[in-house]
Amino acid sequence: MSSRPDRPTLVARLSVDATSARRLVAGDGLDEEGTAVAAYDAGNGRWVVEVLSGAAPTRLYLDNWAARAGVAEAAITFLCEPVADRDWVAASLAGLKPVEAGRFLVHGRHDRGYGRGGQVRVEVEAAAAFGSGHHGTTRGCLIVLDQILKARRLTRRARVLDLGTGSGVLAIAAAKALRAEVAAIDIDPTAVRIARANAASNGVRRWVEVVHGAGLRASRLRGPFDLVLANILLGPLLTLAAPMAARLAPGGRAIVSGLLPGQANAALAAYRRCGLKLERRVVLAGWATLLLARAPGRWRRPVVPRHHPP
Repeated sequence: MSSRPDRPTLVARLSVDATSARRLVAGDGLDEEGTAVAAYDAGNGRWVVEVLSGAAPTRLYLDNWAARAGVAEAAITFLCEPVADRDWVAASLAGLKPVEAGRFLVHGRHDRGYGRGGQVRVEVEAAAAFGSGHHGTTRGCLIVLDQILKARRLTRRARVLDLGTGSGVLAIAAAKALRAEVAAIDIDPTAVRIARANAASNGVRRWVEVVHGAGLRASRLRGPFDLVLANILLGPLLTLAAPMAARLAPGGRAIVSGLLPGQANAALAAYRRCGLKLERRVVLAGWATLLLARAPGRWRRPVVPRHHPP
């Protein structure tokens, strides 16, 4: 889509890590009318968050915005000149090459001809929701999911939950590979809209149900689930350990990511206290993904206190 703004657009760029980029995109936002925020992977573990505005924002303004999102000392550079009229979607997709993760291939519309037969293809476009398949956390989850499928630990009758679905890549991948129902949830209404559109464009809208909410509050997310996918951050993963474990079916598994390697043991300790054991740890591009399993036994519907956040 190409647009010609009524007034010149200026860009401020923040160079941050992936976690900070996610916080900035999902944060409170900028209160200035006509301002837009976007993020892309710059490689080597760095992400660039771009703030496009009709007037150049001050360094203090951006510092305060970053601080509200919990991001400190972001490296900020300015391009104080009008941004040329261009096809922004095409420009953003130009640098996104197809990603292979086991049997899965994540690609954009422009790469439909890429790949080989037998791959499970997930098509997503550049959008405001976090998750294009290129990040180490998403790739790690897809690789572990492929390993579970190869070991025949899931069947087409499996029930799957994707917590913090973002663009819906993991939910779509699971639905396509298993032909199974997947419940997906995200706190961001924009992500919910994008995930629903991606599920529809990938032909799995009837299998993927995307709901708006936080944690596991929705009654339809009570379980039991044979697989839970949670590619979020350490804090939410710790908060969700008990309710997530309670909703896993006997012998069920959870794939959790969004963890720096140094944070993995903290997450593992929390889930071990809830009765889950570590089956596999994958470290990819500076991020850790854990495969956790619940022991076989009888499943009982969890009773979650009303005051409990999830």
